[in-house]
Amino acid sequence: KEIVARIFVCPSEDTELVRRLGRFAIAAYMNVPVYAAFHEWLGRGEQLEPMWRLWKQGDRRAAAAAVEYVHDGYLVGLGTGSTAGHVVRALGERVRAGLRIKGVPTSQETAELAKSTGIPLLPDQEAWPIDVTIDGADQVDPQLNLIKGGGGALLREKIVAAASKQLIIVVDATKRVPVLGGPCPLPIEVVRFGWPNTARRIEALGGKVALRERDGRVFTTESGHYILDCRWDRIEDPAALEMQLNRIPGVVESGLFVGRTTILIAGTPQGVEVQKAGRQRGSV
Repeated sequence: KEIVARIFVCPSEDTELVRRLGRFAIAAYMNVPVYAAFHEWLGRGEQLEPMWRLWKQGDRRAAAAAVEYVHDGYLVGLGTGSTAGHVVRALGERVRAGLRIKGVPTSQETAELAKSTGIPLLPDQEAWPIDVTIDGADQVDPQLNLIKGGGGALLREKIVAAASKQLIIVVDATKRVPVLGGPCPLPIEVVRFGWPNTARRIEALGGKVALRERDGRVFTTESGHYILDCRWDRIEDPAALEMQLNRIPGVVESGLFVGRTTILIAGTPQGVEVQKAGRQRGSV
């Protein structure tokens, strides 16, 4: 189960090789015949495709469950990424059916999607009394600590989360891991000025640092910063690491979200599991 959870959990790792390895791991865990798994590995069939789609559709199920926590008159924080996109579309359907809400987007991408679905938005330059934020995550540990930022919006996501009465995290079950780190890099947003020096300070904490690039160019956030994707084999104490990173000059924000999650909703092939902070998870 740990292999299934860790082998393909991050958008930045979503290469063809990792996709097929993930399918093979799921096949082994769910007792799919090895022949079918190997057939898929060779790319000569689609035996595992229905199972793969069923597993990865968990985020849609979780998104549908999450929007039920939004009520008339709410101010809603809108996350960024593919899973958050499912949430925005589901909220848009409810708005068209008569739900009255306003949204605070965490990226331009999300703002454009929200507008297209009919969700009215508040300006960036306001103090928001946000009732609930619904967002995705790259990894979630048993204490509901998160790694976020695969989509590059971690700074705005954390600002919005901090302004929210509740933070609901929506994932498919593969994002759950026993401990953060491993195959999933921790994004750290840094000031462009002197970033190699900042990177060396991060490496002194044990991380392996890579400057994020996209389409052959250095990736720049909407706030004009760089992102360093940093790997730790195991992040045993997320709170301590977050504090250490925040003390490094040049670090704007890290993708560690520690103690912020109110509710986790995880979609599985069997349904939806809900876990509240400080409580054991349960199925619905």
